[in-house]
Amino acid sequence: MEKAVVMDEQAIRRALTRIAHEILEKNKGIENCILVGIRTRGIFLAKRLAERIKQIEGEEIPVGDLDITLYRDDLSIKTESKDPEVRGSDIPIDITNKTVILVDDVLYTGRTVRSALDAIMDIGRPSQIQMAVLVDRGHRELPIRADFIGKNIPSASSERIVVTLEEVDDIDKVAIHE
Repeated sequence: MEKAVVMDEQAIRRALTRIAHEILEKNKGIENCILVGIRTRGIFLAKRLAERIKQIEGEEIPVGDLDITLYRDDLSIKTESKDPEVRGSDIPIDITNKTVILVDDVLYTGRTVRSALDAIMDIGRPSQIQMAVLVDRGHRELPIRADFIGKNIPSASSERIVVTLEEVDDIDKVAIHE
């Protein structure tokens, strides 16, 4: 049950614009950078960030998508004897010696990011990996932090942060669910 909407369409748009500026500032542009969205919503956020960066810099940044299904440490719990749906990753350039900016919707325990790091290292050896998230809700189980955060949303472990995006869910919002 939805308890509160913490980000609406405008707040999400502003957060992504700010993150795009922060990415450009930290990396002194986008040379040798690639955005890699973590399936599912991270991909759409990465594409939106690429659009913002193009508007700001006038240059395109490559965008890839990463399927971490087989890298998850909770695969047997999540799939409950069903075969996991693996869609594969699509990384359009060689990431060796590049700055890979992982993009996801919510940073929670850090386990998804750990899986993404394993998947990226199997693809190539980047010079650096950075992390951009729309929402950081805390409750880390692993020593992982985001470099770029749209919004910190402190929440109870019993609550869920639900990100809906127009591309998948027909509406842009971030809500706390009980």
